[in-house]
Amino acid sequence: MNGASREALASARERLDALTDNTSVDAAKLAGELAAVTALLDREVSLRRVLTDPAQPAEARAELAQRLLAGQVGGETLDLVTGTVRSRWSQSRDLVDGLEQLADTADLTAAQQSGALDGVEDELFRFTRIVASNPELRAALTDRTATASAKGELLRSLLGGKAHAVTERMVTRLVTHPRGRSLEGGLEALSKLAAERRDRVVATVTSAIPLSDAQRARLGAVLAKLYGRQMHLNLDVDPEVVGGIVVQIGDEVIDGSIANRLSEAERRMAG
Repeated sequence: MNGASREALASARERLDALTDNTSVDAAKLAGELAAVTALLDREVSLRRVLTDPAQPAEARAELAQRLLAGQVGGETLDLVTGTVRSRWSQSRDLVDGLEQLADTADLTAAQQSGALDGVEDELFRFTRIVASNPELRAALTDRTATASAKGELLRSLLGGKAHAVTERMVTRLVTHPRGRSLEGGLEALSKLAAERRDRVVATVTSAIPLSDAQRARLGAVLAKLYGRQMHLNLDVDPEVVGGIVVQIGDEVIDGSIANRLSEAERRMAG
């Protein structure tokens, strides 16, 4: 992707991250519904063209998606898809590619939430190696005359009960609906997404007043440099912080609030 599509996908991924950082959201269900929308738009070329037509107002595109999908998918998926079609896409196919990537990212988030992301990444690597070393298997998985159900059954025999459900779902989607991608290219893309997800760190930032975009960007850059990993900021406002910020990353808390400094001074005076 390039230009507008790259920006649209980046915004969509930020919305997905913000949504799935809420543990009450079922990331696996979200992935399945996004995959279903991807399949729909892949089949319906005219529909995806309308949903990406720059001549149509953004809200009109979103309202069309709302009418089509309401009652078919959950509220979180509907909000994510309508927000995505509001963005400008360079090509109609880019929208489908973007939604597919969001589905895979949501599945990887589900694996991360269950503590299985490292295992999924390892399984993707090992499956890639197996395919590369077995020409007959590769031929069966990429056979254009074979039905999607036959390929799915083959994958179930290979991965069912042996690999994590997320691994099986993502590989099955890739094999049964390659959408013009090579098997090797698709597996490489999935491995890259898994690596990006593994390197992502969530920081909860609490401040007395909302941070500006510039402050948020500066803080994110500082924390990314400090931890050596991609940083996603969840922002919260609490007037009791008084001033400064409190950052929590996992079990580690960096408290730079005035309230904390005052409390520390009081403890020292009392001691």
